[in-house]
Amino acid sequence: MKVKSLITRDMIALKNTLLLGLLAMAMLACKSDMIGRIDAAEMENGGYVRTVTPYPVLSSTFFFNKAALSNTAMSFVAEAITANQGSFFSSYELTVGFVDNTRSQGSNASVNPLALKSIAASAFAKNDTTGYPRAVILVTAAEALSTLKLPADSVNVGDYFEIRGTMKLTTGQSFNATNTGVNITGGAFYSSPFYYRVNVISR
Repeated sequence: MKVKSLITRDMIALKNTLLLGLLAMAMLACKSDMIGRIDAAEMENGGYVRTVTPYPVLSSTFFFNKAALSNTAMSFVAEAITANQGSFFSSYELTVGFVDNTRSQGSNASVNPLALKSIAASAFAKNDTTGYPRAVILVTAAEALSTLKLPADSVNVGDYFEIRGTMKLTTGQSFNATNTGVNITGGAFYSSPFYYRVNVISR
């Protein structure tokens, strides 16, 4: 009986040791993977714009205040990721559209996306931690309304604006939500949706 008990305890100890070893290996692999991805070692022919803050980017992250449309804005810190520490980055092009989510009596004030602004690579500065260029991108409700030629009284709580981005490279390539894989646009690490929904709320 003592021998059997000792064998059972040894088997349990061995099992626990193996489990701990596998867990440690998994954690190390995840850590290495995170470092490898930010190094952009496989980005020879592409790139993406990572949203550094706010994080994560959700459908409720950004908003315009209906009560103060003349001085409300959304902003985020963007980081341009390409090979060679973002050296192929040329510009980040933004469009803006409007979705009338509160239409009544058959009216629809929705507006299809129009060119909003172009942020040149020169407006980005190298980040000391990651080595990639970063910039604070600001979009005001006033410039969105002006671009869309949309009267302020057409905007109601429950409606939303759609800001879409396209990353342009010095190689002539461009990347946005339509030609970028879901592992980047929807991945928690990359946080690069190329799409920012701005809800109209009341505060």
